[in-house]
Amino acid sequence: MKMLTLVRHAKSSWDNPELSDFNRPLNKRGKRDLPLMAARLLSMRIQPDLILSSGALRAITTAEQIARAQDYPVNNIIEVPELYHARVETLTNLLQGQSDHYRHLMVVGHNPTLEMTGYYLTQENTPNFPTSGVMQIALSITCWEELSESCGTLERLDYPKLHQ
Repeated sequence: MKMLTLVRHAKSSWDNPELSDFNRPLNKRGKRDLPLMAARLLSMRIQPDLILSSGALRAITTAEQIARAQDYPVNNIIEVPELYHARVETLTNLLQGQSDHYRHLMVVGHNPTLEMTGYYLTQENTPNFPTSGVMQIALSITCWEELSESCGTLERLDYPKLHQ
């Protein structure tokens, strides 16, 4: 059995209209929510063997903070350019190509891709997958290349406002 954790990046700032979407940093709420979610991941024992992240500043910042909270080496995070504006098929293909050495993968990225991928794998509608949200999916597969529609079960959906 494999495990997949999808993490939507923390809330980003639109304060500087000169910045490209790719280079937007976290805003005040993102900086507040991210440490709380990183701590919750740790308390829930959600510890991936490999973290894959979009290269967008808000995503990689999210991935790095989660990694630090878990004593996961930040330099082991793999930035995947294709995760920025990815389609479900792109993410699925990326996951199918991962080594079976990894039991638990974490992907830090963007909506709507993450929410749609969660639905594809579980057939469960998530009414909302907000920024800093975490979706943990148990996969009934033994190797990553078996990843396919409806092969997963939603184990956990967590986000900052759930605990306010």
